[in-house]
Amino acid sequence: MTRPDPLRDIDGDVYVSPRYLASTTGVGDPALAPLLELGWDLRHDDLGNTFVHAPDRRVRLGYLPEGEDDGLWRINAYRDPFGPPTWGACFNDRVPTEVVQAFTTVLATAYEQGPDTYLARPASGSDEHDPFLAVVPLLKHGWEIDRPRWGVFAVQAPDGLAGMEFTTGDLDPEAELTTRDARWQLWAGKSIDRPVWYATASTDTPVALLTAVTECVADPAPLPRWRQETFSYIKGMAQLAPILPPGPPAPTPLDVQRAVSSRSQAAIHAPSVPRWSTTSRPALPGPRR
Repeated sequence: MTRPDPLRDIDGDVYVSPRYLASTTGVGDPALAPLLELGWDLRHDDLGNTFVHAPDRRVRLGYLPEGEDDGLWRINAYRDPFGPPTWGACFNDRVPTEVVQAFTTVLATAYEQGPDTYLARPASGSDEHDPFLAVVPLLKHGWEIDRPRWGVFAVQAPDGLAGMEFTTGDLDPEAELTTRDARWQLWAGKSIDRPVWYATASTDTPVALLTAVTECVADPAPLPRWRQETFSYIKGMAQLAPILPPGPPAPTPLDVQRAVSSRSQAAIHAPSVPRWSTTSRPALPGPRR
């Protein structure tokens, strides 16, 4: 029987650590899958952009490789399908695909639970919807509180190569949906002004969706990537470890016991073989022809 290969589904030849420096895989299917599995409508335009709509048109996703800017993923939710978005999130073209997948996975679950979940507004002091709950996964993994400028609360990764900012005060709702001037901004790279990637979320983005993103980013497990495709993005910042085929598994006590038992049984049933010794008489010569 062929032994299963635990690496057969790994798409890459190196592990990238920390994972927030891994950049995109260049494949959008994993992040689209949670929504398509719910039967959401899938459309394409002539340029190669992809659009996914919830059955009631209250949530819409655009995967826009041929969009007007570097906002590769744009996801909006609506209280009124014909009104302005209630909240919006954007992931640029280098965000790790796993981060977007974490967002869409929780979005799919929230949509099944109904509008009270996927349109739930953050509320300070709430046990479930306090916006700062989204920061907790980062703090648990050693990210530190930072005060980059007035009116901004921020946390930063221990190596200074990633951060998350929360802007206080009133913001322009339209600018939140179309620029980086949003309530939340997550980035990775040299600095927020020179990021490898960034993601934004507007004021009323549900806390559960934000937390899905920060939990994914804070996860210490590395991500697999192809060295040739990602090294230019992360040169000098990330650690790369080769993905090697696994060695043979260590024998278990049961394996050892079976091996000893098998050798013992073989010895018992082995045929008797005469052995020569110094006391043995030499063989008599046979008759001559």
